[in-house]
Amino acid sequence: MYELKTKETDNSVNEFIENVDSPKKREDAYKLLDIFSETTGYDAKMWGPSIIGFGSYHYKYESGHEGDAPLVGFSPRKAKISLYFAPGEPKREALLKGFGKHTTGKACVYINKMADIDVEVLKELINQSVLFLKETYPSNS
Repeated sequence: MYELKTKETDNSVNEFIENVDSPKKREDAYKLLDIFSETTGYDAKMWGPSIIGFGSYHYKYESGHEGDAPLVGFSPRKAKISLYFAPGEPKREALLKGFGKHTTGKACVYINKMADIDVEVLKELINQSVLFLKETYPSNS
């Protein structure tokens, strides 16, 4: 049976951020922590060893695969900072046009540093992702 690696843990978010090697990335992680916390209204929780998530939802795919995931989150990784938003959120592409310097993956948006992005657009990306997931998976609200 497939076992999800990314589960909510009781590990300390602040301890995780304090162990980020780069002082600049650590500073940006604390800024993101404040922005995500204030925007979502959720407390930060560690998901797996390296993702800081906010809120959660339970998903179930037609394939039968199901699990829990944070509504939104981020991870200050060595190469770039990963921002986690809802995959498939319809307004994401339009919002990213005004976001600033970034690259994208399936569910992630990658940034080098906070100075590269528009914080107001970040807040809108967070809000849209949370709204989309709550509408898509209403049993979690």
